[in-house]
Amino acid sequence: MQSSQPSLFARPDTFLGVCEAIGQDFGFHPNYLRILLGGSLLLSPVIVLSTYLALGALVLLSHRLFPARPASVARCAGAQESELRAENDEVVIDFAAAA
Repeated sequence: MQSSQPSLFARPDTFLGVCEAIGQDFGFHPNYLRILLGGSLLLSPVIVLSTYLALGALVLLSHRLFPARPASVARCAGAQESELRAENDEVVIDFAAAA
């Protein structure tokens, strides 16, 4: 059963989805960026909000120019590559190590 996920910007639990998108793209938890931006917001709100909006525009532009492949397409491509490799490669037998 496939569940459809709404757009990152249309989800109800994010403001614009900027921290979540950057966290997913660079492989870290988005709460670290949220804490950094929240703490900086107390010092200079204008700079932080303008930086947040600029990052949002950059994330939107990058996701429009380079869309992520759906997981099903990536799995199918990976399976085809492994089948091609299996047909063309030599037979390698791995023996289990003696206990």
